[in-house]
Amino acid sequence: MELKKYKELVYQIIGSAMTVHAEMRWGLLEAVYQETLSWELTQRNISNKREQEIEIYYKNHKLDKKYKMDILVGDIVVELKSVVKLLPAHRAQLCNYLRLTRKPIGILINFGEKDLIGERWAYDAETNECFLIDKNMDRVFSKDYNILLHQDCIDSEKE
Repeated sequence: MELKKYKELVYQIIGSAMTVHAEMRWGLLEAVYQETLSWELTQRNISNKREQEIEIYYKNHKLDKKYKMDILVGDIVVELKSVVKLLPAHRAQLCNYLRLTRKPIGILINFGEKDLIGERWAYDAETNECFLIDKNMDRVFSKDYNILLHQDCIDSEKE
């Protein structure tokens, strides 16, 4: 899987999010950031779609229920949050979108903190695995990597 070809576009998306965050600051509703980020991307001639529906199948049966991705930029899923702290459930949501769409790249952006938080994720259709990548689009191999997706389980075991 060649992720490097997405590096420049991911850089532009994150740069657009930084511009929005600098202008709008933090803590507004997610819908506000969705609209402003989409507008900012369009101003930079980056084609994007808001609230793109995802069809869901169970054993080749198309379900009535659909999910809506916040923003889709080509093959890149952009999931926005405006929360105090990113949780494993937020990461799992992005990874589920990547699995359902089979898109190779996802960006999770949180506008809910004083500093903009962004994470890059990739999906490998061959292994059906979602994993964290760095700014160079390389897989992050860290002992803390799995904790990002499973922190809720670890926290509940401590109680």
